[in-house]
Amino acid sequence: MKPLRISALHGVARVAVVSALVTLVLAWVSCGGESGGVRTLRDIEESGKLIIITRNAPTTYYKDRDGLMAGVEYDMARSFAAWLGVEPEFVAINTISGILEALARGEGDVAAAGLTYTVGRSESFLIGPVYQTVKQLMVGRRGGKQPKRVEDMDDVGLSVVASSSYEERLETLRQTHQTLSWESNDSLDTEQLLARVQNRELDCTVSDDNIFAINRRYYPELVATFSLTEPESLAWFLNTESEALRKKIHEWFEGFSARGGPALLKEKYYGYVEIFDYVDTRKFIRKIDTTLPKYRQFFEDAAANNELDWTLLAAQSYQESHWNPRARSPTGVKGIMMLTLPAARDLGVTNRIDPVQSIHGGARYLRQLIDRLPDSIEEPDRSWLALAAYNVGMAHLYDARGLARRLGKDPDRWKDLSEVLPLLAQRSYYTTLKHGYARGSEPVQFVKRIRHYEDVLVRSIE
Repeated sequence: MKPLRISALHGVARVAVVSALVTLVLAWVSCGGESGGVRTLRDIEESGKLIIITRNAPTTYYKDRDGLMAGVEYDMARSFAAWLGVEPEFVAINTISGILEALARGEGDVAAAGLTYTVGRSESFLIGPVYQTVKQLMVGRRGGKQPKRVEDMDDVGLSVVASSSYEERLETLRQTHQTLSWESNDSLDTEQLLARVQNRELDCTVSDDNIFAINRRYYPELVATFSLTEPESLAWFLNTESEALRKKIHEWFEGFSARGGPALLKEKYYGYVEIFDYVDTRKFIRKIDTTLPKYRQFFEDAAANNELDWTLLAAQSYQESHWNPRARSPTGVKGIMMLTLPAARDLGVTNRIDPVQSIHGGARYLRQLIDRLPDSIEEPDRSWLALAAYNVGMAHLYDARGLARRLGKDPDRWKDLSEVLPLLAQRSYYTTLKHGYARGSEPVQFVKRIRHYEDVLVRSIE
């Protein structure tokens, strides 16, 4: 019998077939299919392993600059597994339909893959707690077709991820806009479709706003033209036979939320993506190719000598001087790392406009600042706090930490310090602090921009 190719179907037919297949698979599993059936909570606890189905993407599960796994879903799943007393095992599947089908077959215990809650999905799966909201955006490019409403889509080439919440939304819109059409793509994910729009291979695609916000920094020609939805919920999905596990997830999430977990993850993974300037981003990407090669080895050597990431050091330098070794500010700081004269003397830098001396001096200074911070501060917050001190001075950072404690915030978390630092410019606060007034908003923006530059740099060199 020739197998049915779902990819050959489109629109309502495709959604109906996928839904029917999921229902059949669920029935097959419940009758004891070859997969061995869905694991119970007891099975998970006795095996000591929680199997998480996810996908490889910058908003879910990926390798960071140190080669370690990261992502919102990854961090949350690890937290839940630790709370449950088991080890997490991640299974990455590239397509939405593949993730849901694998979950229906019992090949994983939970799907944590940036999945949107929809009525259709809730009929086939159990839904975990909502941890984030997103909006669907129509995405085009500068100089290309930029539809402003559904009525403008008649002559627009549109491709979206197959079996996605995007396709469900388009199906709903087609009920009132019968000429609306699109290609269902089951081989490319949202990030890859965004790249095709950037490269003029496709007019438009649909993306959640968080995915768009991250990727437009890699693909600066992208523009969001209009919203297709109001805010929608992202949640974990479970097999319909996993009610006991779902209750445990809700129990864990209640404590996780009370500790500010979702807010901390939002800051960690999205706290810098709002820093987007089209002209500046294009200029930076161009300079990665034209200017960085002159200094890359110096950054790598200086970083290695001081146990730093060279990409972080290079991103800091770009924020300071745009990799101009002769840069100079009105206040007298100069060089590719913008060192003050007293700092340069302390660091043994005799010529601040010598890029080698400046880069090595700046790396030593950043290392000193990191080492001066209390051991209670963990990475990546440790680096962010040290960078803030590089900009505003360690004395003012200590003031901000003390003020954070006074306000009931965590002085070891960059999220909390980034909210407190701007208060150093307010008279009602700075008059109560040892070192007085500081332009506390500047180090916050300084750190955000460095994080933005480093993320783009890492993506570019990969």
